[in-house]
Amino acid sequence: MKLFIANKNYSSWSLRPWLLMRVLAIPFEEVLEPFGADGFDTERRFKRFSPSAKVPCLHDREQRIWDSLAIMEYLAERYSTVWPTDWQARIWARSAAAEMHSGFDALRAQCSMTCGQRVTLMEITPELARDLARLNELWCEGLERFAGPYLAGRFFTGVDAFYAPVAFRLQSYGLTLSEAADAYRDRLLALPAMQEWYQAALQEPWREATHERAITLKAKHVIDLRQTMSHSE
Repeated sequence: MKLFIANKNYSSWSLRPWLLMRVLAIPFEEVLEPFGADGFDTERRFKRFSPSAKVPCLHDREQRIWDSLAIMEYLAERYSTVWPTDWQARIWARSAAAEMHSGFDALRAQCSMTCGQRVTLMEITPELARDLARLNELWCEGLERFAGPYLAGRFFTGVDAFYAPVAFRLQSYGLTLSEAADAYRDRLLALPAMQEWYQAALQEPWREATHERAITLKAKHVIDLRQTMSHSE
């Protein structure tokens, strides 16, 4: 299988199936196609491998599976470890993953994914505060109900992969939750595969203007930990 992804610094959707497959030792070849200088260029290039012209997209022989949730469900048909084996945990995990897939709009809009920067926001809006409260509630519910250390029990599954980009966002924007939720965030960040992704993000040579603007427009202060760039691509 080949997994097509975009910049590791920005692409939260790419991280989800990539991390799942790494942690569960599902073999795949990574193909990274960076975002272009403009939207049209990106769409043209991405259309070559993805029907939606978006990432991630999984190729399995003649099959093309796009959208991160569809990729997880496709993998779940072949690998029993993608979702919890306990049916109640599995129902909860799928619901929580779907909520992440379709919700948390303020968190996405105000805390755009950037692994390699540390951002102080101008303000925590009421909408962002509500998203953070819901995130804390959901994480604590899963950890308590299924006894951890992961959201749906003892093992890392698809629901953890879905919330992994949030762990990077909390780190990048200096956002804290409850003690239990922060401990879970740190647990995700410490995963070897998460560290692999993070180090690769720091070394990427690309900057993409739209993503950069989305970060700086809402920032009071930014520290950039990425390698120095002399030009944009």
